[in-house]
Amino acid sequence: MKNVAFLLLLLLTVACKDSKDKTNGDTASEESITAQAIIDKAIDKACNGNCDRAEIAFTFRDKAYKSKRFDGEYELERITKDSVDVTRDQLSNFGFTRWVNDIKLELADTTALKLGNSVNSVHYFAQLPYGLNAPAVQKKLIGTDTVKGEPYYEIKVTFKKEGGGTDHDDEFMYWVHQDDFTVDYLAYSYETNGGGIRFREAYNPRRVEGIRFVDYNNYKTDDLSTPLSQLDDLFEENKLPLLSKIENENIEVKLLNQW
Repeated sequence: MKNVAFLLLLLLTVACKDSKDKTNGDTASEESITAQAIIDKAIDKACNGNCDRAEIAFTFRDKAYKSKRFDGEYELERITKDSVDVTRDQLSNFGFTRWVNDIKLELADTTALKLGNSVNSVHYFAQLPYGLNAPAVQKKLIGTDTVKGEPYYEIKVTFKKEGGGTDHDDEFMYWVHQDDFTVDYLAYSYETNGGGIRFREAYNPRRVEGIRFVDYNNYKTDDLSTPLSQLDDLFEENKLPLLSKIENENIEVKLLNQW
């Protein structure tokens, strides 16, 4: 009887240890996930390995945009036409240039920087989450939350001063779906022109050559003290007025084998 009792005690001890180890393993796995790992997965899901070697063209608010990326080199373009002129703004590894009717203009550095930022901004939002692994990007996992009953990671993004551009003080928040790893919501605060806060809801997802694109409902709040992490709650409570729609049309993608 003593031997049987000892054997039962031993089995119970082992079982408890296995259960504890399993629980600790699950907890460690949950705790070990990082903002970097989440963003890596989101980019992988959105790009399908193609964003680094693609030529992408689309129309946004009657302007034509085109990006070309291959092996670390890039060109971002915006083409604007009116009744007289065709203006082509180009941002690349080598800087910014503006062409009007194929004539290159000489621009002040401050003007070139401002125009380059405006071109980059449209391409940045059109190709999210690609770009969130740029050297100046700083990512932090704030926590988890639910939006419309779906589970999300909340990722805060800030920028280093060096390499972060003139708007390096801007802050972003991304809601990444815990199962699908899609960026379904984002928010940001900015300082230019008196500052502001925006919240975007992604809709109309589609894939072209394996790359995922979305449009956005663009909401605002006039209370600039609102933490970005609270905007999803205000959105669900219908307390954010719709400001505009961000729609990219006529999307075309060409996969590249060389520059």
